Amino acid sequence: MSSIDDLLQAYERFVRLPWGGTLAGPQRVWFVVYEPAQERRLRLRIDSFATATKAAGHAWSVIDLTNAFATWMAQHEYRDSYFERPDDIEFALQDFAVSVIEQVQTALSAPGVDSNTVVAISGLASLFGLMRASVLMEAVAPAIRGRLLVFFPGQHEGSNYRLLGARDGWNYLAVPITATEGE
Repeated sequence: MSSIDDLLQAYERFVRLPWGGTLAGPQRVWFVVYEPAQERRLRLRIDSFATATKAAGHAWSVIDLTNAFATWMAQHEYRDSYFERPDDIEFALQDFAVSVIEQVQTALSAPGVDSNTVVAISGLASLFGLMRASVLMEAVAPAIRGRLLVFFPGQHEGSNYRLLGARDGWNYLAVPITATEGE
């Protein structure tokens, strides 16, 4: 059995557990943690995660951030000058972060998304170097009504998460779901 199959089985067991309604936003975040080299395999199985969620009696919604930067940049007034002088974009990246936060908050407050819904985020790795995942999680946590499932290519140790194995991880209250659940 592949690590993605093991990850899916761990998620299936996890999503069936009763949900506590009194949890704070950061405690409603689930990180599906996997090796970055497994990204393509995992993406091919996202529909299986949706099926498992629905089989457990919950609604499903997914937001893909893969093209968030390209979409934002294409609409940016100064995009041509950023291509000429890439170092200047650093000042605009805060606006990009706000754009991503708003995109996720919109998904969390969409019609039909309620306390029984899993909103999944894929494409988190595409934000690497542009904005911190921790900034996104902290900003959207208060808006989570059901659960926020984050497909997280990286490592997890204790409450420390490292996106793409970056040196500087962060401590977070998210619940990790790994392929080695139960071992």
